[in-house]
Order: sequence, then C-alpha cells, then structure tokens
Amino acid sequence: MDYVLIRSKRKTMSISVDDGLRVVVRAPMNTPASQIDKFVADNIQAIENMIASKKKLLEKYNVSDEELMRIVKSAKEILPKRVEYYSSLMDLKPTSVKITKAKKRFGSCSGKNGICFSCYLMLYPMEAVDYVVVHELAHIKHHNHSREFYALIKRYMPDYKKREKLLKQL
Repeated sequence: MDYVLIRSKRKTMSISVDDGLRVVVRAPMNTPASQIDKFVADNIQAIENMIASKKKLLEKYNVSDEELMRIVKSAKEILPKRVEYYSSLMDLKPTSVKITKAKKRFGSCSGKNGICFSCYLMLYPMEAVDYVVVHELAHIKHHNHSREFYALIKRYMPDYKKREKLLKQL
C-alpha cells in the first residue's frame, strides 16, 4: 500500500487518511523502513476503514461554494443566538463564540472556555443544533464527558440522547 511518510520527533507511529484520501504515516525519526512497512501491513483493515469513513465524510459535506456561503451565513446568524439563549438558561458564559468550517467535529470548547461550532452543523435539524450548543456550554463547567457532565446536559435537555442520534443521520 502506498503512503506518505512524515518523520518527526515523536515516540510512536500513527496512521491517518487526508482529504485527498492519501494514507499518511507518522513515525519517529530513526524508525527503520521495514518496521514502518510492517506497521502499515498490520493495519490494512483499519486503513481501509479509515478510507471508507473519509470518503463518507467528504460526500456528506460536498457542497458548492455558493451553498457553503449560505451555510456560513446561517450559522453566524443562528448559533450566537442559540448560545445566548442556553447560556443565560444554564448560567454558563463562553469567552467567545466562533464559527469554523471544521468537518470532523460539530463543536469544541477550549480550555479558556471559548466555543467553536462547525458551520456544517446547520445541515442538521434545530433539535440537534441545540443539543450541540448545550453540550459545548456544559464543557465550560465540566471539561470532560463525566457523569456530572451528562447530568448537567440532561437537566436542561432531558431528551438529549434522541437529539444526539439526529447527528448520526446525515
């Protein structure tokens, strides 16, 4: 199997698939080529699964530039308002709210309590959007996925599990 090799100051090897569907292997500087080839060969099934997942992801978010501009505009109009609403309800204030074009995650919360949302979240039903907003706001209080974190979400969104499933349907 062909792959792109990136050597760096690291201790372990890893495999990923980029947006061009190329297999990328990261390895420590002095790792012998034979050991890297064996690592790739031992992980063929995982690599094939990664390629299939990446293809699915790329198909899911394959939108025209015009459509992407509409999605970004919609995200910038709607998401800050939803954050403001749930923020006041939960009494949790983010330090910032940003909209990105991330394709791997719907939202994130930084260690400094800044929240980012992917504009692609707008492709989902509003119930799912609200769930992601509450999920990220809950990270302001609990920077993990503990029982207390999910209890906080459930307090403000008792049907969160149903909403979470909506994110897997597109």
